[in-house]
Amino acid sequence: MTTDNTTPTPEDPSREGGAGIKGLAENATGLAKDAAESAKQGAQGLAAKMKDAAAGLRGGDKELTEVHFWFDTRCPWAWMTSRWMLEVEKVRPVHTTFHVMSLAVLNEGKDIDEDYRAMVDSMWGPARVNIAVEQEFGSDKLREFYTALGTRYHLRDEPRERATIEAALTECGLPTSLADRAETDAHDDLLRSSHHQGMDPVGDEVGTPVIHVEGVAFFGPVISPAPKDEEAGVLFDAVRALAGYPGFFELKRSRTVGPIFD
Repeated sequence: MTTDNTTPTPEDPSREGGAGIKGLAENATGLAKDAAESAKQGAQGLAAKMKDAAAGLRGGDKELTEVHFWFDTRCPWAWMTSRWMLEVEKVRPVHTTFHVMSLAVLNEGKDIDEDYRAMVDSMWGPARVNIAVEQEFGSDKLREFYTALGTRYHLRDEPRERATIEAALTECGLPTSLADRAETDAHDDLLRSSHHQGMDPVGDEVGTPVIHVEGVAFFGPVISPAPKDEEAGVLFDAVRALAGYPGFFELKRSRTVGPIFD
């Protein structure tokens, strides 16, 4: 048996310290990467929450309030209010479904001025085509057609004639043969039914626009010009609050401007 008398050589202190510093550096780098990744994830999470919050303001994560809107295409005041409701949809959790009423039906049998009678009688045609679009192609197409025809009537001042109706139908991908319905009273029972569904809950002596929301029906608002962006939402909140109070009936002042189309 032999004895090893060699003394173990200690590690070089400089090498030991170098390894420690290197380890610390690696740990620091790892921690920095972890912190950066956490910050990135946190920023992404915050951005997602902000996006969700914005969507919520627009109604993305809220139940939509259904608004039902009765219009006669020829009425410029109904047009103004309808454009306001489309603005409201951008800033409130609201969806508007459009329905047909008729100023011709409203004034049937009434003793009115001869010139006004002639104008009202000319309104049968567009209303009949509107109800045909709704019955055959649904409320979404009616909404689209109302915008197409209303733009021609109120913004471009195009003639109130068959060619204008056909152009609007074509724009919406609808058959121009629907314009034939303007000339016949064969389906006026459908028009009257739609008219009375909107008008009867409001009462007598009102015209268009008529809005139904959350079981409450009212005439108006009559506005000019139509507010945009958040201003449209604020007006909707106010109108909804007034209409929702059972004892509220009327708030009115004389019009000082006509329809301002912008």
